[in-house]
Amino acid sequence: MTTHDAHTRRERDALGELDIPAGSYFGIHTLRAIRNFPFSGYSLRFPFIKAFAQVKQACAATNSSLGYLNDAESNAIIKACREMENGKLHDQIVVDAFQGGAGTSTNMNFNEVIANRAEEILGGNLGEYEKVHPIHHVNMHQSTNDVYPTALKVACLSLLTELESKVSKLQEVLQAKEHEFRDVTKVGRTELTDAVPMTLGMTFGAFADGAARDRWRIFKSRERIKKVNLGGTAIGTGLGAPRDYVLKVTENLRHICGLPVSRAENLVDATQNMDSLVEVSGMLKAYASNLMKLTSDLRLLSSGPATGFGEITLPPLQTGSSIMAGKVNPVMPEAVTQASLQVMGNDQTIAIAAGMGQLELNHLMPLLAHTMLESLTLLINATEGISTHCIPGITANRMRCLNHVERSNTLATVLVPVLGYAKVEELVATAHKSQRTIREEIVHQGIASQEIIDELLSPKRLCKLGFTPNEFDEISN
Repeated sequence: MTTHDAHTRRERDALGELDIPAGSYFGIHTLRAIRNFPFSGYSLRFPFIKAFAQVKQACAATNSSLGYLNDAESNAIIKACREMENGKLHDQIVVDAFQGGAGTSTNMNFNEVIANRAEEILGGNLGEYEKVHPIHHVNMHQSTNDVYPTALKVACLSLLTELESKVSKLQEVLQAKEHEFRDVTKVGRTELTDAVPMTLGMTFGAFADGAARDRWRIFKSRERIKKVNLGGTAIGTGLGAPRDYVLKVTENLRHICGLPVSRAENLVDATQNMDSLVEVSGMLKAYASNLMKLTSDLRLLSSGPATGFGEITLPPLQTGSSIMAGKVNPVMPEAVTQASLQVMGNDQTIAIAAGMGQLELNHLMPLLAHTMLESLTLLINATEGISTHCIPGITANRMRCLNHVERSNTLATVLVPVLGYAKVEELVATAHKSQRTIREEIVHQGIASQEIIDELLSPKRLCKLGFTPNEFDEISN
């Protein structure tokens, strides 16, 4: 490295020389990548940066314990990694998320930043690399092809743990509404038309059970990606790395990140095949699908409020129109729906990218990393949004729900077991012709008393599974 002027320093690689901003911790490899891949403007996400720093720290600690790095080198590298792990130097990880080379540009960005910070810690100058070198020291016994996918899996494991916690909260708030609305009678609908009576509590209970399944899927999905290929170097054979290092480095990583990572039994397989990411993405897609169903139903049930279903009221979060005064829109369900759609689209991208890996490596790792981490981040934030700012504040419009039941034909279906389908069909037609409600028509024809109808429509009766013998004796007699 030579000083070019007060604002730059000059670094050299196999392709020539470039001027680097003097205060930058990144170096010439990173600068080339900045110039080559100005594609998306997407930066690496914090969990990925943190995980990458943990991987580099584990590698340095292992090389130190085996005598390949001296104490000064390893301590400086580990200190730089810990600083990055805790949020420092993130502004120096500047390579675009979309890049060629299976993530080599990202790996070199980390190598240079960590090396320059370690150089600085040991009293050297940025870009000198005399005390700590990006390749010889920070990247010792590593390849992009093992550290990049390992860092991705560590980041995913961390985010999956967070997502599981968020989904658990979603399940709890839905269950609370199930209990709160257990005595609210409403119309159940199939194909958007009136079906049979039910309770609003049943509606939220179904939402809660869906969330419970998603919570379990997310918990189990972590098993799919805890096997990493760290130590496999270029293609999984461990070429260029000592055997003791290969056997020990993942154990050190597990201790550093606090996650249940373990060395894959077949490092060649783990380096080239990304089906485990496809499987996890599929589980995320299933959750996104359930979120979409939930938010779609919330919008329908709260629609109107004067001209729609209007059976529930969502908490008002912001004014809904720049021209229609007083309008409030279901903005949280709408935002969550959009996040869900993006996750479902990402799943298709992940499946295709994994399938396009060729021979001993998947060259589309940067795309896989970006889409996986985007899906996890979107689901974490969307789940937090709907669980905190929407569902707890939902209220039931009890009279609106009851009025819908009274005005619909759903009550008639309750009588089918005792009167028969044809008689009930006739009853519905007569009620429509006479402009009476089904309840009024039943009482008018003397089929049942007001008290019996109230019992048939009671939440306790509606929540009971099926009917029992002699339940309709008073009507049949």
